[in-house]
Amino acid sequence: MSLEIIVIAALVAAACAIPGVFLVLRRMSLMSDAISHSVLPGIVIGFFLAGSLESPLPLVGAVVASMITVVLTELLYRSKLLKSDAAIGMVFPAMFSVGVILVSLYAGNIHVDTDAVLLGELVFAPLDRVNFFGLSLAKSLVWMSVILLVNLVLVTCFYKELKLATFDGGMAQSLGFRPVLLHYGLMLVVSITTVGAFDSVGSILVVAFVIAPAAAALLLTDRLSTMLVTAVAIGVVSSVAGFFVAHSLDLSIAGSMATMTGCAFLLAFLFSPKRGLLSRIFGTWRTKTEFAIKMLLVHILHHEGNVEAIDECRPEHLTEHINWSQGFARKVVKRSLDRGLIEIVGTMMVLSRQGRDGAREAMEY
Repeated sequence: MSLEIIVIAALVAAACAIPGVFLVLRRMSLMSDAISHSVLPGIVIGFFLAGSLESPLPLVGAVVASMITVVLTELLYRSKLLKSDAAIGMVFPAMFSVGVILVSLYAGNIHVDTDAVLLGELVFAPLDRVNFFGLSLAKSLVWMSVILLVNLVLVTCFYKELKLATFDGGMAQSLGFRPVLLHYGLMLVVSITTVGAFDSVGSILVVAFVIAPAAAALLLTDRLSTMLVTAVAIGVVSSVAGFFVAHSLDLSIAGSMATMTGCAFLLAFLFSPKRGLLSRIFGTWRTKTEFAIKMLLVHILHHEGNVEAIDECRPEHLTEHINWSQGFARKVVKRSLDRGLIEIVGTMMVLSRQGRDGAREAMEY
């Protein structure tokens, strides 16, 4: 059973990460949260019509409810009275509230509750089984395998169109594509993926799997194809790691997996070679040091051969007149010495040939 739980979680993570990349790139990450919460009224209405949760009608109702959320959000945004985040914030709480009211009034005695929608429970997912070509498999495993396959096929077939519409909708339209149709197609994929995943993992983990791996991948690469692969890998690794953390510490599996996706994003946020926070800090410090070295070379060249050079070209002078701290001044002088840009003759700093060329180049620039 543990293996099935891991496989189901990995399938959910992979299936969610694929459309998640496009949502993050389109700055529509909150749409996954809106869809994952707005499915509740569709499930309840579908249950009323079918009289059973085993019927496909609750799932169809969930997809319809999620698409209604997308359409209403688009209408509010296109009215130009609200921005996209405000439009999402207006629609999905209303949809979720309708679902909560319907559950509390008419579905209190059935297995449709807000806790199940929000939190899910992966431990019980393998208990709901179906016969698939003579094999007894977890229903969630079969359902998410189909959804993942569909997502992979759609992204492969419409990769160029999605890429162009995501980064330059105007050009896509001028080339004969239909960005609006692609947008609603993408939203339909997000809706189906969310509906398929929330029954097993809950809406909170769905949001985590959609946003966090994609956001982490965005920090690690600029290439869309690599971003898709990276997001899927991060999601799968986070789900597996979350399971073992939950198993060893006796914690919620969904909560642990969501935490692992957050940890993955945090690592990318801190240590990404191009966009990581530490890389930025180091890059800023390195730029400051490089500028200071050029400033030192120009300073020495400017006073070279003059009477005041004896005083102006002393290392101690840097803290007296250039207003550098002693530690920073020592670092700049040491870096310049290590590179062979300057030499210390007595108490004076003297430019080497390389340093003189560097100073003149800096002045010309």
